[in-house]
Amino acid sequence: MSSPGFMIAAPASGSGKTAAACALMSAFLSRGLKVRGLKCGPDYIDPMFHREVLGVESRNLDLFFSSPEELAYTYRRHVQGADIAVTEGVMGYYDGMSVDTDRGSSYDVARTLGLPVILVLPCRGAALSLAASVSGMCGFRKDSNIRGILLNRVSGMLYPRLKTMLEEELKRMGYEIPVLGYLPEDGAFALESRHLGLVTPAEIRDLREQMERAGEILSRTVDLDRLLQCAREGKAEQTARAKQSVQTARAKQSAQENSEGRRNEIMVRVAVARDEAFCFYYPDNLELLERCGCEPVFFSPLRDEKLPDGVCGLILGGGYPELYAERLSENGSLLADIRKKADSGMPCLAECGGFMYLHEELEDGDGNRYPMAGLIKGRAYPAGRLVRFGYISVSAVQESGMQETPWLLPGEKIRGHEFHYWDSTDSGGDCLAVKPDGRRQWKCIHVKKNLFAGYPHLYLPSLPAFAERFAESCAQWNEKKGGI
Repeated sequence: MSSPGFMIAAPASGSGKTAAACALMSAFLSRGLKVRGLKCGPDYIDPMFHREVLGVESRNLDLFFSSPEELAYTYRRHVQGADIAVTEGVMGYYDGMSVDTDRGSSYDVARTLGLPVILVLPCRGAALSLAASVSGMCGFRKDSNIRGILLNRVSGMLYPRLKTMLEEELKRMGYEIPVLGYLPEDGAFALESRHLGLVTPAEIRDLREQMERAGEILSRTVDLDRLLQCAREGKAEQTARAKQSVQTARAKQSAQENSEGRRNEIMVRVAVARDEAFCFYYPDNLELLERCGCEPVFFSPLRDEKLPDGVCGLILGGGYPELYAERLSENGSLLADIRKKADSGMPCLAECGGFMYLHEELEDGDGNRYPMAGLIKGRAYPAGRLVRFGYISVSAVQESGMQETPWLLPGEKIRGHEFHYWDSTDSGGDCLAVKPDGRRQWKCIHVKKNLFAGYPHLYLPSLPAFAERFAESCAQWNEKKGGI
């Protein structure tokens, strides 16, 4: 059986979705409820906030990475046994993979899963116009499934008048949608941003206490009982929509796990960079690697002087190495150890920030240049703008002289995305990235027999064979070198 749940959505980014979602999670926790969090889209940072509040991993729901059947299966598996599930939307409610489609949008995810939607509405500097905004959001798609409204940045004095006005105006236009509460102007809801979005939870002092305070406020300003009722009413619709698709996805997942289980007999230790500088990982990626026989061993490029003992593979995820360039460069013993292991053939997968770390030099935001691992010839530098943004499908480039990719074979495609403000003097040319609409493409990624490094973030479950081959390469190197 599915658990009651709802989606927090908004007309646009910057409307307060993350603060509202986290505060509601905290408020439900304080009632003794078992809460699960999820996030629409490929974002890494918002799920980290969910995890900080809940103490358990959040999950990404993404209709570019996953089929509708796989999405439904992921959702139901994650929320099973929970009292309430809170899904945070992405961007504006109808904003999809390109400017002219709602495909992959929060709306697309909500209708796929049958989730009731609670609209967070920024109210500063507006009154009657809010009714026009909400009616437009509801009428733009007849199956919008918007079931409630939360007003953001509203005073307790003004709230009753806005609530009455909105509900009456919407009813006059044919929409009986309740205003369930408001988020006041309060520092508890303030979350700082930077070039990739919100700052990471590790950088916010006492974040959990801040969200607890925000949850306490919402327990007084939001009708939580009515919100729970809305979630329970949506459960029947969600169950009916998802039943068949979940059965299909479960059969596919079972076949995949049986295939991977054969490799699980050989468990290999794989070093995974995780600290303030490297923190962008999909739980689905790590779990798939575990099913393929990899045991993640976390280490800190900021603090550890060498790779963990006995590892036979290396994964360097994304993050903010540009903010810690000096400290990363000063850890010369670890950089030397990584060079030694990579030169000896240890398999290495590096994405975005991890790719930057492997360069000869990394330039920070102030123009200072710092020596790095030196496995990628060239320099990673600030571009001053968003570079190569959005979803992509990655395939191997088949040209004379190109080395065969070790884990991505000719004709195969793996899905991912790029989102970065730093660029490279040599971003690689061994793979081809293509946007979903096919209108734009570019070469990317450096490939050697044991190295796959570039700016794209990969979603491994979109091509499980990639993870299987990575695990096999680690096992082969372990047999050859003994996990030095």
